Amino acid sequence: MATKSSPHFHSSKFKYKYKSPKPKPKPKPKPHYKFFAWLPISELSSPTDPITPKQYFCWISTMICAVKQCSRAIHCSDGAIRSKTSVPSRRSSFLPPLPVQKPRNSAISVHKAVHVSSLENFGTLGVRKANLIKCEAYEAERSQPIESSVELPQSQVPSEAAKKVKIGSYFALWWALNVVFNIYNKKVLNAYPYPWLTSTLSLAAGSLIMLISWMTRIAEAPKTDVEFWKSLFPVAVAHTIGHVAATVSMSKVAVSFTHIIKSGEPAFSVLVSRFLLGETFPLPVYLSLLPIIGGCALAAVTELNFNMTGFMGAMISNLAFVFRNIFSKRGMKGKSVSGMNYYACLSILSLLLLTPFAFAVEGPQLWAAGWQTAVSQIGPHFVWWVAAQSIFYHLYNQVSYMSLDEISPLTFSIGNTMKRISVIVSSIIIFRTPVQPVNALGAAIAVLGTFIYSQAKQ
Repeated sequence: MATKSSPHFHSSKFKYKYKSPKPKPKPKPKPHYKFFAWLPISELSSPTDPITPKQYFCWISTMICAVKQCSRAIHCSDGAIRSKTSVPSRRSSFLPPLPVQKPRNSAISVHKAVHVSSLENFGTLGVRKANLIKCEAYEAERSQPIESSVELPQSQVPSEAAKKVKIGSYFALWWALNVVFNIYNKKVLNAYPYPWLTSTLSLAAGSLIMLISWMTRIAEAPKTDVEFWKSLFPVAVAHTIGHVAATVSMSKVAVSFTHIIKSGEPAFSVLVSRFLLGETFPLPVYLSLLPIIGGCALAAVTELNFNMTGFMGAMISNLAFVFRNIFSKRGMKGKSVSGMNYYACLSILSLLLLTPFAFAVEGPQLWAAGWQTAVSQIGPHFVWWVAAQSIFYHLYNQVSYMSLDEISPLTFSIGNTMKRISVIVSSIIIFRTPVQPVNALGAAIAVLGTFIYSQAKQ
């Protein structure tokens, strides 16, 4: 055996290599999860820092989307949701529990979609406890949210009383403008019996008002295309015919009689929809037409100043406005134009259609001769009458179309019925129209039938 003193010993073969012991790897700290075990505390600078809105939004989105694909049940207890097999979580001192009512069965399925019904008061938590986020969520098959109160700021939620006041102001303004228009329109037609020119001036005034409003940025101009005007064209044709026919009727008969006949418009609507469009209606709708037709017939027979031209004008106006409504419903689907701008575009297109016919039927010579006669008999007030009837015609129609954005069709039908009553009563009082009791009874039956029809149609 070779030793150190032996010549065969070589120390290089027996070099000692020192190896330091490997340090034991430190166990990775298990991330603590706070509140819903989805937002790690490591994302915060310190456990006492307030959570930011961005971090809280991420937590809300994760909770709603239900990212976890496992089939484990999630249990609710004291407003905190914990996994059945997860590491016990440490409750953070600055996140309060959600006020969720404990259900009988604590298991909530994660396979159903979760919808948020409300989320308000976004802000930093821990700073002000009064501005906490309160939310409601419900599963896809539920019709009601999970029990949780939602407190909306008073400044952001329109009260029910304010909404009723707004709708009431629309109705009051609509009726008042319509009454004023009918009064001035009848005064103008009595002194200046040219309904084609009168109708043209009404449309021209409204078109001019809206064009000025768009150019001065008082109202936002609508974004239209060629398809919009194509779909609007049949509506404008029907609107022009109905407007001229109603004006011709009021130039021949009393305003009250014209509106009594025009209250029979629902009967034309049902008949056209049934025989031309093939639509069917329930039995109460057909029965509601009996008082409408009977009341209009009774009022027409007992009318003292009956005129066939005036009667036919009101009937043609009813038929034209029915087709206007049908074309409007079919052509305006998917079009995002407000009620005010829609009527403005309708007035402009109707004006372009009516102007050449007005020149052909009456002409400038008749207009000039009639204008001199009217001014000599009435005086300068006649000019104000013409301007007033033109402006108020546009305003009352504009308000009626604007009200459609705020109320339901049923409420609009009821308001239209009440409008006719106010026009009939006010015109009888102002123009002192002689009315027989039987005539008044027919008008009342026709208006009542219109109200019953609006209820049965819904």
